[in-house]
Amino acid sequence: MRSKTKGHRMKKISGIILFLYISVFQGYSQQDPLMSHYTFNTLTYNPGVAGISGMICATAINRQQWVGFDGAPTTTLFNVNTPLPIFKGNNGAGLIIESDNVGFDKDINLSAAYSYHLSVGTGKLGIGVNLGMLNKKLEPEWKIPSGDVHTPASGDPLIPENKESYVAFDAGLGLYYNADNYYAGLSVTHINQPKIKFTKGTPYVSRHYYLTAGYRLQLRNPALELIPSGLAYSDGKVIQFTISSILRYNKKVWGGVSYRAGDALIGMAGIELYNGLRLGYAYDFTLSDMSKNSSGSHEFMVNYCFDLNLGKSPMKYKSIRFL
Repeated sequence: MRSKTKGHRMKKISGIILFLYISVFQGYSQQDPLMSHYTFNTLTYNPGVAGISGMICATAINRQQWVGFDGAPTTTLFNVNTPLPIFKGNNGAGLIIESDNVGFDKDINLSAAYSYHLSVGTGKLGIGVNLGMLNKKLEPEWKIPSGDVHTPASGDPLIPENKESYVAFDAGLGLYYNADNYYAGLSVTHINQPKIKFTKGTPYVSRHYYLTAGYRLQLRNPALELIPSGLAYSDGKVIQFTISSILRYNKKVWGGVSYRAGDALIGMAGIELYNGLRLGYAYDFTLSDMSKNSSGSHEFMVNYCFDLNLGKSPMKYKSIRFL
């Protein structure tokens, strides 16, 4: 009984080591952190959305992924965007701050976004660019079993031994079209594929491509709206997608479900409080093999938009990407 327990622990530790190794040395070119509240997080991956709603909007999200798994991803982000009163007001700007920790890989992204708006059809087209800095930091703490069959970090030319940090320039482009009842966006992040120069290697961050769209459908009951949306993303090798359906009541309370292909089934709920402050929560029911070692993922969202002309957030919004 004792030896079985010890073997189980060693197997779990080995799995954690493998997870950390993959997240650090292969994860750089694999995937940006993804949020279940992606409709509130569009600015992070598409600068074209900056200022296009005509309001000042700020969003904060905290995500605890795969709760119960050692070294699991945790992500915290803040973004804000606003229209600009220059060039006849047909533009906007934004700021994105993101902290993403996976194992002993700790990343901080800081970028600024600019978008120029054109009137197209019944809506606006935002053409955006974002420029910033990406700081990648390693704080390795390897747990390698004893024995001749296991190679220590010092004996492997690809495994880091000490703390390292590197700052690289990062850039992205985006197009975002917003009309009264629908929106669509196309963007690319890490367009320059920044290289991360560490002592034992130079991994890079591959380009990520995003396609998003959503529609607001007014139901027979005037107090109810159905808002389906979707997000597809790829690093050039693997394509993933998320589809969502949200039911909103009286423009104040919403709930719905999302499906992230091959990864999770997501339940979401939210409420708008006094003066336009929105609070949201999402829980990911893990569908992959990670479900054996975790109890799902939690995500919390706070969003607030206001119009400088009115001094408060109105009931109706120019952009339906905000529920």
